Amino acid sequence: MTLNTLIKKFATDEAGAVTVDWVVLTAAIVGLGVAVMAPVSEGMEDLSGDIETQLTTQTVSTSFQ
Repeated sequence: MTLNTLIKKFATDEAGAVTVDWVVLTAAIVGLGVAVMAPVSEGMEDLSGDIETQLTTQTVSTSFQ
């Protein structure tokens, strides 16, 4: 077999194609997760700041009126 024949056979062979599909799919899912984490974490920081402000400024009544 010549090198040219081996390259053509390798290019047309479909064994392992599912593995490549899974790698691409997994990379896309991980990329989407990373892209979503930025706005979600920013929103959580804002929300936790609001909660902190509410808890530190709230007065607690020590008697019933």
